[in-house]
Amino acid sequence: MLSNGASVFLVTANRLLRETLARVLTKKGGLKVCGASACLPNISDSIVESGAEILVLDAINPNQPDCGLITEIRRRSALIKLVLIDMEEDAEVFLECARAGVLGYLLKDASANDVLSGIRSVSQGHAVYPPQLCLPLLRAVSRQSVPFPSARIKFELGLTRRQQQLVPMIAEGLTNKEIASRLNLSEQTIKNHVHHMLRRVGVKNRLEVIDAMRDTFAPRGISPHELTQGYKVALSGRHILETH
Repeated sequence: MLSNGASVFLVTANRLLRETLARVLTKKGGLKVCGASACLPNISDSIVESGAEILVLDAINPNQPDCGLITEIRRRSALIKLVLIDMEEDAEVFLECARAGVLGYLLKDASANDVLSGIRSVSQGHAVYPPQLCLPLLRAVSRQSVPFPSARIKFELGLTRRQQQLVPMIAEGLTNKEIASRLNLSEQTIKNHVHHMLRRVGVKNRLEVIDAMRDTFAPRGISPHELTQGYKVALSGRHILETH
């Protein structure tokens, strides 16, 4: 987890935006701006050499051939967290960015405070996505889901058949009430199952369950990282985090 004074590198086409955002992040946000530039040909060298923990980019479209900076940075340094600002509300572009590992996606109408808050959240290990774009991501994950390998989970973790059944539903971001409705059970019954599951796996909350088992049941075509991020996105859209 990064510190509150995380180092940030800004890449924006507009010089005034770069200078204004740099002042906001340093004076109001207590962050360290270790570099700021337009998107120049060899900018990735400067970004990596700066030791930046967070890279902020504006108006990037990953579908355009001249916008390979995201891919280049991910290839050279998996530790740098990516935040995009001034973005369109476009589900297709958003999904491509999420697949590329972008943790922050802020729309054009975001205020300076929104950008500051988003960067802080990303520095603390959270994903910051617009709630209205979360549903397309969940649908994309759901379309590529495969059956849960119950035998392996039962052998390695000792989960009951019912508890195994709950894991992919938790990964969808469903609440206890929604799971109960889907399985035609009482909400208290689901809560009890989840509680016992957390104790069995040795974790504190539902996100940690997904993180602990993501290598085992990640859907085909979706990386374990994307699966965990999908669950975080569901939570950010619903503003929930049930411990059991």
